[in-house]
Amino acid sequence: MSDPTVDVTRPSSARVWNYLLGGKDNFAVDRELGDALRTANPGIAAIALAQRKFLIQAVTLIAGEVGIRQFLDIGTGLPTADNTHEVAQRVAPESRIVYVDNDPLVLAHARALLTSSPEGRTAYVDSDVQDPERILSEAAATLDFSRPVALTMIGILGNVADYVEARAIVGKLLAAVPSGSYLVVSDGTSTSTQSVESQRVASRSGHPYNLRTPEQIGGYFEGLELLEPGVVPISQWRPQPGSTPPALDAYCAVGRKP
Repeated sequence: MSDPTVDVTRPSSARVWNYLLGGKDNFAVDRELGDALRTANPGIAAIALAQRKFLIQAVTLIAGEVGIRQFLDIGTGLPTADNTHEVAQRVAPESRIVYVDNDPLVLAHARALLTSSPEGRTAYVDSDVQDPERILSEAAATLDFSRPVALTMIGILGNVADYVEARAIVGKLLAAVPSGSYLVVSDGTSTSTQSVESQRVASRSGHPYNLRTPEQIGGYFEGLELLEPGVVPISQWRPQPGSTPPALDAYCAVGRKP
């Protein structure tokens, strides 16, 4: 926490999300923004928790039923319980995972992420989501891109201001992986006045996050085979039988590259 490269005067998305998840790896400036976001959109902490649950569900499915053994997790954030490598290697210990983030505090915690099972491997790439070429180049030291890879992008594409650019980034990543690979995306949506207000709050803090429409979330999966139930609020992706979770202002989907 004393790393001089960590700017404690400006909020960080990884640290704000850590705060909303109930973590301790955050500073006063992050908690201030987190509280302001929660005031603007009281459901935002539920979104943070639901995104984590969706990631766990998707990775469990892909490592288990689908049988993929390679994961490229872009926009990792700070370590919590059930990180991607823990979930995947619980199902298949030989799984390989590459984490990608560019937050200095996340980098400082990388050692916690790099505790792999003996049979598998984990690695960390210090890169921005807007540099897919670097991500792919460095990840190739750990992942075999001739074999299927699961790309997970949870709450990260909203950091790209231009939607066309965000689509292009996803396209470059998908072009680098073979048939049978998977894309897992979840992102905030402009589906309520509260979520739009939270976007304004974040922008005023100097930390803008760009909400998309559900249709735009679906656009990331163009050309892919969507798994059921398709593009839905994150709380409604394969919920427990008999439950009727409320819709949240974040949508998600999982798609397979044919």
